[in-house]
Amino acid sequence: MTTFTSTTDTVTRDALAVLQPGFSGTTAPDWLLRRVGEGLSSVGLFGRNIETPEQLAALTAQLRAERDDVLVAIDEEGGDVTRLEVRHGSSFPGNLALGAVDDPELTRAVAQELGRRLAECGVNLNWAPSADVNSNPDNPVIGVRSFGADPHLVARHTAAYIEGLQAAGVAACTKHFPGHGDTAVDSHHALPRIDVDLDTLHTRELVPFRAAIAAGSKSVMSAHILLPALDPDRPATLSPQILTGLLRNELGYDGLIVTDGMEMQAISATYGIERGSVLAIAAGADAICVGGGLEDEATVLRLRDALVAAVRAGELPEERLADAAARVRALASWTQRARGAVPEPGAATQEGTAPGTGIASDIGLVAARRALQLSGAAEPLTEPAYVAAFTPVANIAVGDETPWGVAAELARVLPGTATDTYSGETEEPAASVIRAAGERRIVAVVRDAHRHAWMREALTTLLVERPDTVVVEMGVPQAEPRGALYIVTHGAARVCGVAAAEAITGAPHPTASDV
Repeated sequence: MTTFTSTTDTVTRDALAVLQPGFSGTTAPDWLLRRVGEGLSSVGLFGRNIETPEQLAALTAQLRAERDDVLVAIDEEGGDVTRLEVRHGSSFPGNLALGAVDDPELTRAVAQELGRRLAECGVNLNWAPSADVNSNPDNPVIGVRSFGADPHLVARHTAAYIEGLQAAGVAACTKHFPGHGDTAVDSHHALPRIDVDLDTLHTRELVPFRAAIAAGSKSVMSAHILLPALDPDRPATLSPQILTGLLRNELGYDGLIVTDGMEMQAISATYGIERGSVLAIAAGADAICVGGGLEDEATVLRLRDALVAAVRAGELPEERLADAAARVRALASWTQRARGAVPEPGAATQEGTAPGTGIASDIGLVAARRALQLSGAAEPLTEPAYVAAFTPVANIAVGDETPWGVAAELARVLPGTATDTYSGETEEPAASVIRAAGERRIVAVVRDAHRHAWMREALTTLLVERPDTVVVEMGVPQAEPRGALYIVTHGAARVCGVAAAEAITGAPHPTASDV
């Protein structure tokens, strides 16, 4: 083992280098630019930082004027989880839709086009794809973010996605290792526990991650989950047995290991973000993701100082921190070399774009159309409809600021179409829908109906009174087909709504490009 004799400045720069913080605003604040100049190597972007592709390109250029090799990361899965199109909904269907089509070449093409658009805006690290096997249908946080419940299907699409994204010069970050699919708890709120044996882990959860490593994923994100079969005491993000023993040594992964957001309750409520960050680096993580909820300079300084203090106290080996920082810088160098293969920022605005976004949508719409599953037969809607959106509480990863559903898309085809939102707090939602609809045909839109008893009950009552109702499931399908026409979109991206509207009306959407 190499013995390090470094100055405090070197340790401080390394401590800054391993952080991936967020910030507020659509331009880089002075404190962030100052820390980038001092050694901060990565910045994380969220929906709050993005208004248009042109604005995003200007923001990333501002960061690179301070440090040319800075990693600019984003959580852009497409589908339900979008930051690039947070205000309008994604031009790409998510993983479940791609898994439903099960055409790896299509997945590769979608990921490459998504990567191209990120690269045009100056983003070079994407916290995607999700390689979780959605084996638990009650999973509240993965669901449509997974390619499916079959480990081998998830593996082949994970590999295709990585290859497509990285062909565009954007580093992939395969998540959430060693697998967040078999949980009924959201790690944003608490620490999930997965009680499976090692054989199950190897034949289910780890299959897609092996494929990701073989495909050359530049980074892997850890999960805040407890797996007693591997480590009965610490969650994966803080576990040397899982990050170093399993991922590094057994699976042979040599790329960057990034933590999931350290402010998530699974870590912050049990260890605190400072202690958690020290333990994560010591366990084998190389980069600390923080900033989804914490977005200020004080957080960066707290984490930097905690890491430096841990080195001085002998709790964190200096060589481990130096190795982590070196891996961050190595990935930054790769993105610099890859950048020459993509267009300069600013080329995203073009004809045939999604309304208000400046982003073309053809390949995404092709995929969304192919992902539709239709059951039943009904006359196409030709008159204004009434859309009842049965809306569950959004998980934090998806957020509640991104619009979803089919109402806006139907209204473009059938002017005069009306809509209302119904929740588990709505009194007698089915009766309310029938009163509001009047004579208009009802389109009931649900999201993961199998996980919400109130939603299933409302739908059952509604279909007794109005059997001509069209039902659109925009989450994970589990129930038998219901309604005069039952449409499964496998996700709630904007293009999924466009494809569903086309199926309901029997006509191409007026804003869709010819594809």
